[in-house]
Amino acid sequence: MKPHEPSLVQFVERLSELDDVTGVTGKLVEIEEDVRTVRIAIEGEGLDLDVVDAEIADLSASIHSIDEVSCGDHVVDDPWISGR
Repeated sequence: MKPHEPSLVQFVERLSELDDVTGVTGKLVEIEEDVRTVRIAIEGEGLDLDVVDAEIADLSASIHSIDEVSCGDHVVDDPWISGR
């Protein structure tokens, strides 16, 4: 969840500037009176969750949940998880 400001574009751009981040995708899920719920996907080698969390907190937002994690030399495609 994040406040209405910064915009989703600014929010995603800031996260994309973090070390080891190779890509970020953001999607607006819900708008409430004081906050917006967004879904963020971050990719990169050696991501530091503490650094990502600190940047999100610096943007006056918070992580609600971490729903998927991939590790290793390749991504394991599981149709049950991806819904394919």
